[in-house]
Amino acid sequence: MTVKVRRIRANNPSAMTGTGTNSYLVGIGQVVLIDPGPDDPRHMAALLDTLTPDERIEAILVTHAHLDHSALAPRIAAQVNAPVMAFGTADAGRSPLMQSLIATGLSGGGEGVDMNFHPDETLHDNQTLHIGETQIAALHTPGHMGNHLCFACGDILFSGDHVMGWASSLVSPPDGDMGAYITSLHRLAAVNWSQMLPGHGEPVTNPAARLAELIAHRQTREAQVLGALSQSPGTAADLAARIYQDTPAALLPAAARNVLAHLIDLSDRNLAHPQGEITAQTIFAAT
Repeated sequence: MTVKVRRIRANNPSAMTGTGTNSYLVGIGQVVLIDPGPDDPRHMAALLDTLTPDERIEAILVTHAHLDHSALAPRIAAQVNAPVMAFGTADAGRSPLMQSLIATGLSGGGEGVDMNFHPDETLHDNQTLHIGETQIAALHTPGHMGNHLCFACGDILFSGDHVMGWASSLVSPPDGDMGAYITSLHRLAAVNWSQMLPGHGEPVTNPAARLAELIAHRQTREAQVLGALSQSPGTAADLAARIYQDTPAALLPAAARNVLAHLIDLSDRNLAHPQGEITAQTIFAAT
């Protein structure tokens, strides 16, 4: 299946977004917009200017509720009179454990959560949309965020922030879930994709190799966490300081959140033991 895809990059470069957020217009005539991007009138104008006079946006699909992907959705939806579709609100798809972490006061995680995001229609896993001549399937791929969706159009995958070529995804509890992230990577690896079009950066032209690389990267980090635990118990921050010895002090809090994500996953698999209820300050020991 041949599908026309136009990429429009938002002018929001940063350490978290790379060169900016990628929005995609998919199809001809009756067009699908994937990830409207940040709430920037200039970006909305660029999106609308890309359409030909006989085209209109029929649906707005959002991979996940981070502000750099979803914040423009209400404004552009009102302009073009199209429904916003996503897995759910910002807290959709969170596990009970992640909900309990929020109750302990854990929040944030490096990216702005769009708590005002409310889709007009919710999509379920494997739901297929037929819009004009375009057929798109929603794949629930939690990990980077509980409500994260990838969108499959034939053998092309719009991979959001789950798979990118320029960087690995941020997996930061309570929004990020390492166990779910790795499971989602394996799910995608079972399909022979021709390319992946991510939320940031350039197209991933060898998806199988990139997925294998991302899985191996997480396995290496997991081994480092287990190695540190085998030496002595510690909190996520303690272990991060041991593992990331060459990391600037200002970046250690983010590293600690990544270690916490691995510790939660290891605890779920009985490979690490939390000493009490899991919080950001919990001491973990080897099992």
